[in-house]
Amino acid sequence: MSSYYLMQISVIGVLVSFLSLCMQFKHLLGILLSLEMMTMNVFVFLYALGSLVNYTSFLALILITLSACEASLGLSVLVSMIRACGNDYVFSLCSQKC
Repeated sequence: MSSYYLMQISVIGVLVSFLSLCMQFKHLLGILLSLEMMTMNVFVFLYALGSLVNYTSFLALILITLSACEASLGLSVLVSMIRACGNDYVFSLCSQKC
């Protein structure tokens, strides 16, 4: 695959994941999945950009490490929220309930 083609697909993927993030308003798991999709598309973009200029960038390695940490933190927040509230609805995150 051409690097330009991968860059175009990853930009479209970031836009689709941002649109999905804007439309997710009910479940926390859907929000976490769209954020993970966005970080994976940014990783593919950086990888394609690095291969375009014949440079192996450590930035992509750092980004994939940070995305793995983000995924584990998101899942731990999800588990603690389900244990505390009993569901993963975003509207139950409000701290000021009537």
